[in-house]
Amino acid sequence: MTVPTGRRERKKAATRQKIADTALRLFLERGYDAVGIRDVAAEADVAVTTLFSHFAAKEALVFEQDEDFEERLTRAVTERAPDEPVVPALRRETHALVRHCTADGAAPVWRMIDGSPALRKYEESMRLRHAESVAAALVADPGLPQSATACRTLARFVIDAFSLARESADPQAAVDEVFGMIEAAWAAARPSRHA
Repeated sequence: MTVPTGRRERKKAATRQKIADTALRLFLERGYDAVGIRDVAAEADVAVTTLFSHFAAKEALVFEQDEDFEERLTRAVTERAPDEPVVPALRRETHALVRHCTADGAAPVWRMIDGSPALRKYEESMRLRHAESVAAALVADPGLPQSATACRTLARFVIDAFSLARESADPQAAVDEVFGMIEAAWAAARPSRHA
């Protein structure tokens, strides 16, 4: 996420973070379903309208870094070095995201997500949106000869690699295992020069 530069932007970012931190603490203490939006707003000392100006839904409070993750994955495609292949760039960013999401203290959050149908549904829609953003970046890259279908498939595989790794006993090894398969499939999707 870009660092806010102006005073107003810094205050907005601090308020957003305070709301997210408060919500997560309450959800973990009392249970996701037992905490309402009004509870979070009161505990964070903000108006409900302020909460909704930062988060579109209750579920978004749990996934407060959603936009940052989507942006990071898209930038892995669009801002990689001119000579860097796309799959290693996406692997590197996926490793970083997996490290973040499996760090100390993350397990209770994921147990909460896995135990809530509403949060699982939100996570699935978020993953599909991330895949579409990555796919759009891949399709727009003039240096990639693969078809739009191959680009969309790669994007879905990358997002699934994150989820599979997060659930693995050895997340970093899982990223490498999945990306080995992704790299082979991506190479096979390269259009034939003899056609």
